Amino acid sequence: MKNFYRDGGLVISVSALVVALVIIQGYIYTKDINIFWVSAPFVVLIGGFAIGKLIQVTRKTFQYYARIDDELESKMHMSVHSFPMSAVIIDSAGRIVWTNGKFTEEFPDCCEYGMELSNITDIPPADFFTDDGITVRYNDSVYKVFARIPDEDEAKELTLLFFKNITDITALETEKKLSQPVVILFMVDGYEELISGCLESEKAHVSVQIDKLLEDFAGQTTGVLRKNASDRFIAVIEERHLQEILRNKVEILDKAREIFVNDRLNVTMSIGIGRTGKTLKESEQFARQALEMALGRGGDQAAVKTDNGFEFYGGVSKGVERHTKVKTRIIANSLLELVDNADKIFIMGHKYSDLDSVGSSVGLTCAIRNLGKSAWAVCDYNTSLAKVLIDRFPHVDGEEPLFTEPADAMEELTDNSLLIICDTHNPLIIESKELYEKAKKIVVIDHHRKMVNYIDNAVIFHHEPYASSASEMVTELIQYFGEAGKLRAVQAECLLAGIMLDTKNFVMKTGVRTFEAAAVLRKMGADTITVKKMFSSSIDSYKRKTQIVAEAEIYRKCAIAPCDFYADDLRIVAPQAADELLTIKNVDASFVLFKTMSNEISISARSMGNLNVQLIMEALGGGGHQTMAGAQLKDVTVNEVLDTLKKSIDDYYLSLIKVNSNDNKTAQRS
Repeated sequence: MKNFYRDGGLVISVSALVVALVIIQGYIYTKDINIFWVSAPFVVLIGGFAIGKLIQVTRKTFQYYARIDDELESKMHMSVHSFPMSAVIIDSAGRIVWTNGKFTEEFPDCCEYGMELSNITDIPPADFFTDDGITVRYNDSVYKVFARIPDEDEAKELTLLFFKNITDITALETEKKLSQPVVILFMVDGYEELISGCLESEKAHVSVQIDKLLEDFAGQTTGVLRKNASDRFIAVIEERHLQEILRNKVEILDKAREIFVNDRLNVTMSIGIGRTGKTLKESEQFARQALEMALGRGGDQAAVKTDNGFEFYGGVSKGVERHTKVKTRIIANSLLELVDNADKIFIMGHKYSDLDSVGSSVGLTCAIRNLGKSAWAVCDYNTSLAKVLIDRFPHVDGEEPLFTEPADAMEELTDNSLLIICDTHNPLIIESKELYEKAKKIVVIDHHRKMVNYIDNAVIFHHEPYASSASEMVTELIQYFGEAGKLRAVQAECLLAGIMLDTKNFVMKTGVRTFEAAAVLRKMGADTITVKKMFSSSIDSYKRKTQIVAEAEIYRKCAIAPCDFYADDLRIVAPQAADELLTIKNVDASFVLFKTMSNEISISARSMGNLNVQLIMEALGGGGHQTMAGAQLKDVTVNEVLDTLKKSIDDYYLSLIKVNSNDNKTAQRS
């Protein structure tokens, strides 16, 4: 290197000498031509020697650079070849043109010249040009593959790929995920009522069977199980075991149904599972939320709560009615306190309000007014399906109107006002989203099975999925209002109309408390004949209903009727047609598809209880409860909805296979 710099200085000196000689000789030529010719041979001799020396030095410089380049290339080649990470060069067609020793060692069957990279992975080579690399699995190993990104002026025919073996790291990450703790909360549905009237020996026998069932469940895992109360248990297991439990569709739900009380009632469980929590405490909170969701959907099911939402398993059996009214009394007292502290009270239902939505709103509004408070039922008259009920309360000059439009309610609402939402807990289908968002204090009263998307900021969330209707729930509540809960006959008929609508004249989802509520309303003067007339329809509506019924087809004991026409009263006619289809022999459920004014496809689903239409509608983004549900789909055709609906029905029947198998075993044992 020292000689190289010395030769470089020589080049500069020689060049300067030649330039000086040329200048001097030119000057002599201008002064004396004779002296020029005498000195010319000496100048040529000296200049030739200098140029020769310059060429010699330049050649040595190029040779030096070439030698350095060869040495660097050789060392780099040796470095890549002995690099501890697999390296391979492929051409533009994905064929292997060169591999290093590590690649040959890890991919012995794919390292031959000309073999294609697709033997290792089908990922296009261009996808590997990322900073984070791409994960590739080959045999039992896992690799992170990186590609050298060439400069813009380089040829891109060849690509150098590095395969970083991350098998051990991946195994550690997988083990960490599989060993994450999962919290499971178990609750026996209606345990106290289930064993009421049983002998002590029978109670002990049922308790032992439940304990044994859960102990066997925990024994199949590495977790622990603790009993918190006679009907409550908590378990902490690892994620690896939960995955197997979910693959088996939480079969402990089916095994619980095999436990009978007095050979007539079977045990059902609600299970809340919390997973993927950042801490054990967070997983326990997830489990509590999941259990609340399972209970809100009627019980006899498992709900899994993660940081991404809920998943549900089971829920194919009927909910068990609760006979105790302790919860109703507590809710009523809390509601009275909120009403007393509010300056104005607004009662609102859901969009396209029906007789149950409007009826429950009217009953509660009138009871609150009897307390001396300012209250209104919020309803959009133009879109309501219960105009026959609203028209029974015409505005009288000098009196406060019973109903108010959502826009007017927005102007009257204050920070100290109370908003009560009846017959829905889904914020997406409430009558006025703006009113809901503006209200500071909210109460929810609903009987539909709980959905994932629910109103979560309510001061009181009175949710009873075992009730027949919101009108039944309101009737029970106002009984604790004292004298204010005694309504006039026309007001009581609104509540009775809501009950009759959702029970199909006391046929569907009707329990002891339903008849008790109807008896209370009848005592207030409600006339069943007057209420029955509210369900009357015009001859044109009746013709449209029969047209829908005539177009129905039977699919797996389900009557499906797509409606190919539009009418203003389809939202009323379609549910009536669905009810009518249930009267056909060997039909367990009915589905009526129709277009709405907003060009959506709506589905009205009904069943006699043998088939849970709520689960079928949830698969289509809808909801409801076991015997009455619905869904709305956007940007789809009727035929596309038909195919989706049939697939949802197929999936539902697949989920019933295991349940029916257990029921058959139980019947044979009995």
